[in-house]
Order: sequence, then C-alpha cells, then structure tokens
Amino acid sequence: MRFTPSKKPIYRVTIAGLVTAFVVVISFPELLLQSEAVPAFVKNWQGILLPKANAASLPSTRMGAVSYADAVENASPAVINIHTAKVITQRASPLFDDPFFRHFFGSDDPVFRHFFGEKSGRSNTRKRVETSLGSGVIVDKKGYILTNNHVIAGADEIKVMLQDGRSTQAKIVGTDPDTDLAVLRIKLNKLPAIVISQSNVLRVGDVVLAIGNPFGVGQTVTMGIVSATGRDRLGINTFEDFIQTDAAINPGNSGGALINPYGELIGINTAIFSKSGGSQGIGFAIPVSLARDVMEQIIEHGFVARSWLGIDAQNITPDLAESFKLGNTDGVLVAGVVRRGPADAAGIAPGDVITHVGNEHVKDAHDLLNIIARIRPESSASLRIVRDGRKKTIRARVKQRPDTKKRRLRNLQ
Repeated sequence: MRFTPSKKPIYRVTIAGLVTAFVVVISFPELLLQSEAVPAFVKNWQGILLPKANAASLPSTRMGAVSYADAVENASPAVINIHTAKVITQRASPLFDDPFFRHFFGSDDPVFRHFFGEKSGRSNTRKRVETSLGSGVIVDKKGYILTNNHVIAGADEIKVMLQDGRSTQAKIVGTDPDTDLAVLRIKLNKLPAIVISQSNVLRVGDVVLAIGNPFGVGQTVTMGIVSATGRDRLGINTFEDFIQTDAAINPGNSGGALINPYGELIGINTAIFSKSGGSQGIGFAIPVSLARDVMEQIIEHGFVARSWLGIDAQNITPDLAESFKLGNTDGVLVAGVVRRGPADAAGIAPGDVITHVGNEHVKDAHDLLNIIARIRPESSASLRIVRDGRKKTIRARVKQRPDTKKRRLRNLQ
C-alpha cells in the first residue's frame, strides 16, 4: 500500500498567507505604494494612465487646460475685420482767395488746386477719404454681424474680410448709439457663426480671450481674466453694464469677440481705459446678453424699444437732501421737464423728487434711466415723488425714447 501525504496542511498555509497579505494591504497601504515591484499609476489631465514616478512633472488636474487652441479654432472663423471709408469735405486754405497766390500760381495751376482746393461756389472745399478699421462677429449663418456703432458710424462704405480670405460689402441693418452696438449683414455662402454662450453666470477670475484686429495687423488673440462685472457710470455709453477684463484690447479690437475657454461668445469688445491710447490692462466689453437683446430688437423692429420720461434729472446731494427734508440722498431731483413730454403730461414739475418707480427704489439718475428704459413704451408707470415735503404717487405714460441727437438736454431720462 502506497503512502500519500495529506494536502490539507498546504491549503491551510496558503489560505493563511492570503489572509495575512490582505490584512497587511488594508492596514498599511503605504507599504504597497512604496514597493517598486508594484508601480502605482495615476491619470494625467488628459485621462491617460502614467506611472506615479512620472506624475510629478505633469500638469495637475487643478491647473486647467494648457492650451486654448481649440476654443480659438472654433470661434476665430466668425470674427471678421471691418474696413470703413467715408468722404470728408473740408474747407480749403483761405490762401486760394489771396490775389498774390492766385497771380503767382495762376488759378488753373494743378499744383495749386491740389494743395489749396477747388473753387466751388462761394467756398473753397476739398474732399478726402477717411478710413478706419475695427472688428465684428458673425452671430448667424444668415449673415448677421454684431459690432460697435462707433466702428461704422458715418461710413459711406463698409467692407468686411473673413478669416478664410473672402471679402464683401456689408449693409447696416440698424444701430443703437445708446449701447454703442450695430448690426450689419453680408450675403455669402457657408458662413461661419460663433456659438453664443447661454450662461449668464460670469465670475471674476474666469479666463477670457479677446479676438480682433488691433492696429490692422491681422486677427490677434489675447488672454486675460474677468476683472469685474457690471461696470457702469463710466461715461462711455448711455446704458452701461460692462465686463471689465485685462485681456489686451487695442484700437481695432472694437467690435471683436470676447470668448470663454470653450469658444463661446460672452461679450463684444468695446473700449479701453488708457492715457496713451494703448492697452493698460483695463478693457471693457458689452455682455452678450445685452448685445443679443439689442440685436434681436434691431432685426425685428429696426430699432431698440426703450422708454423715456422726459425730465432732466439731478442727483441728490447732502445739501439738497437737507433742503428738501429727505432722510437720505436716494432719489433724483427733477431739474427740468420737456414740454409735451410724458412727465409734463403726467403733471410732474421741476422741484419734485422721484424716489420710486413702481416698487423699485431709485438710487440716482443713472438708476432711474435704466429703470424707465426697461418699461415697455406706451405703458403706464407709477412714480412715487416728494413734493413740498409731502409724498405723492403720479402715473405717467412713458413713450419711446427719442433719437439721442434730437435731445437737447444732456441728462434727459
């Protein structure tokens, strides 16, 4: 009879060893990580598994993207260069009428006419072509372009150039000088259109990119962050709600795109704060929410519907507050009333202090301007005023805001 040794002791030893190893791994995981025989792996920012030994030299997931090339590639085809030209008529030099110069050169001398102008009726005039440049953003494949009003104001000819090399003439659909926005349209096939951000949440510190044509050197991209939001009372536009950024914005960037790291449009670059005329890290862009609302109204109606009260408003100073026996400096003093305007028809008189419009508290003249502008024209507005120390409520039917050029008073609300 052949002897066969039992296998039970081997099984028991094996099981005991596995249990011990499991307990050690659970209780002291650092021992496993320090072992060279079992290398640890981590994911880099692209999601690729790499040995932990090489991970220290790789970008952390908290560092964000190392390139914004994809965002620029998506957005830049829709950012166009705008070249404008307008004919300027100037009075020529009075030397044209000087008998000595006319005798010396002769009235028909071509050199004399070139430098001193042509005789036209009673006045000597010269015509010259003034050109300027700017940027714009194609926001719709139908050819609608958003840009700044000051880029195309007074232009006799507007030419746009696309990134793909195509160029064409543009027509003005409408303008809104109060926000310094304009809508143009071009007719070309297969137009690129930028993606408009649907988010209204913009935080200070968010990364932004500015795309435009500074100084006419060609399409240029600069990067920065959102320095502030809701900037107003800068005296740039009538209605202000700017995004402030330190992304370099220079002459020629006006009307260009301010985009987020995903290539979505978040603003229209508009102005810079600079003593030298160049970028000093303080640029301003119109939020896309405001720009889109203006654009839609211009396309649909040909103008932007904003209401107007017809008063000359003055901020309340501490002295005025004491004189009118007000508890604080909130509200506006009616310094003047436009004859036959909405306020005049409602019975508002100079010396009244407007403290509320409906349930909205009025802080100052700028606040009143924005509150009234948001009311639909021909609607009734409830105004709470203080007259001769007594509180009173007056209802006024606001009307469509007239053209800025037709307003005689600077601070009309």
